[in-house]
Amino acid sequence: MGKTYLFAALVLTILVYLTFTSPKTPTIEIDGSSTVFPITQAIAEEFWKEHQIGVIVGISGTGGGFKRFIRGEIDIVDASRPIKPSEIQKANENGIEFLDFKIAIDGLAVVVNPQNHWVDYMTIQELNETWRRGSQVKYWSDIRPEWPHEKINLYGPGTDSGTFDYFTERVIGEEDASRADYTASEDDNIIIQGVAGDPYALGYLGYAYYKQNMDKLKIVPIDDENGPVIPTDETIIAGDYPLSRPLFIYVNKEALKRPEVKAFLEFYMEKAEQLVTEVGYTPLPSSIYQENLQRIKQES
Repeated sequence: MGKTYLFAALVLTILVYLTFTSPKTPTIEIDGSSTVFPITQAIAEEFWKEHQIGVIVGISGTGGGFKRFIRGEIDIVDASRPIKPSEIQKANENGIEFLDFKIAIDGLAVVVNPQNHWVDYMTIQELNETWRRGSQVKYWSDIRPEWPHEKINLYGPGTDSGTFDYFTERVIGEEDASRADYTASEDDNIIIQGVAGDPYALGYLGYAYYKQNMDKLKIVPIDDENGPVIPTDETIIAGDYPLSRPLFIYVNKEALKRPEVKAFLEFYMEKAEQLVTEVGYTPLPSSIYQENLQRIKQES
């Protein structure tokens, strides 16, 4: 019985692979932000069920996605920050025209291990002093004297991540000004595992990933001189939480001429409000998705 099951599973895997890679089956390729990935992946799965068109979704980070996008290697890029002027310039040099769409609102979650009993909140200034280049913070007591004299172990996104870019600019106030001596990964699950297994850890990642792992992590309220605020759907969409940000997708205009890409983007805007909520993010007002849908129809 076990061998029969394994054989059937192998056959099914081969059939799925052939379906998604067959030259006769149109495919759409997307890469970029690990933060936006759960939204796009959920929509891609629903799109497959209705249209049987394969959508490949990668997670090389926002910066990594934009590198591929401006070279014309992918159709769509998931982004947790706006495209940079330098990236726009390279896209122009390569003849890549694009459209951008806001698709959700996210908050960055600052997290510690559940065994951490001393952190009640942190200020933006304390985060700045901890994460900036040249930081002298080595122990928790370097942040506040009453905190333990234990080595602080930092976890966060890699430099190709839009989450890294946003956090660095918002907290430090300067692009690429973060300290480099921390455990970095474009995969949020690595950050989760690191903080969950380290009583003296401090990390940051997308709020949706925290919501999915609340049993493993402890959230840190953030104070930007208006009192500590915990990220929730309500505080994020209202802009009360200091580390809130919009999420985007960018589409190559040339790719949008293909019927399968147009159909996917229209499907994306029709399903986004529902699926954004289901995967743990904060949706935009319905009117924004309708405006996005009209832009897609007008451009294609």
